Amino acid sequence: MSNPSISAPGRGNALYLAVQAKRNIGVRSLFLVVLAFLIAYGVLFPGLFTAAGFAKFTQSWFPLALVAMAQAILMLTGGISLAIGALVSLGAVIAATTMTGPLGVAGGAALVGLAGLGIGAVTGLIVVKLRLPAIVVTLAGSFIIAGAALLVLPRPGGAMPDWLSNLLAGNTPAAFAVLVVIVLLWKLYLATPLGLSLYAAGENPVGAYRSGVPVDAARIAAYAISGLLCTGAGLFVAAQTGSGDPIIGTSFTLNSIAAAVLGGIGFLGGQGTMRGALAGSLLLSLMISVMFFLGFTPVAQYVAQGLIIIGAVAIPQFRMRAR
Repeated sequence: MSNPSISAPGRGNALYLAVQAKRNIGVRSLFLVVLAFLIAYGVLFPGLFTAAGFAKFTQSWFPLALVAMAQAILMLTGGISLAIGALVSLGAVIAATTMTGPLGVAGGAALVGLAGLGIGAVTGLIVVKLRLPAIVVTLAGSFIIAGAALLVLPRPGGAMPDWLSNLLAGNTPAAFAVLVVIVLLWKLYLATPLGLSLYAAGENPVGAYRSGVPVDAARIAAYAISGLLCTGAGLFVAAQTGSGDPIIGTSFTLNSIAAAVLGGIGFLGGQGTMRGALAGSLLLSLMISVMFFLGFTPVAQYVAQGLIIIGAVAIPQFRMRAR
């Protein structure tokens, strides 16, 4: 029985805080780990605190942040994608083969965006309407998308406009500014009916459907947005390198899952936040940079990354079980 001395707004705030606390399980400890690595990185590389140093660091983090968001939005609905890397590659080769041609930067960027949205929406329709496992559909899709990327550009090549590469990957923190805009757009999306349905679609899809929540539309929209973020990351990678590579996105698939899990996103849906996924991607970037400055060999870097990820995921779970 509810306590009559507590007002309705008070009960609403308490419920909101309880939901937020559940979604942020493990994120607070993650923020502390990120802060520790950030301090270590600043000590090892004092140039981080200059405009150019900050710009370079955020440029190395930016594509991983985008794919972590792309994976997180799917995992929040109970889905997952193994086609993240292939979509990044496709975005890179489309950008590198169109932006210096007749379509120009605007036309090439539109084509990159439409490819991501379209492929994501079709993948979502297959998963949602045909009730097929997301992991199988996206694995099959990754082969098709990788093949399409090879058809567009069989080998590394193409070109990007110099001014665009200088803008996105020069000495100004343009990448960080774009990321801030994307996060603000994400906040706006969460205020829409589809955004509000996101967590319900992942946490209790049957109950949400019976309550009138557009579960299917929310999940399909999540796949479309995820695809857009992935091809957008590919466009940025092409701007960084000045060309396109049909296999450049391969490593992003597993890294996106690692970043999302590090950030407290649950595999079963409805648990975690986008800020957690971004923090997870930031931690991965910092770990790689810190170990590079400490002189770790590539093999040692992989082993250390794996151990830190296991520890960061396991410790909060052990704390929950101990309560």
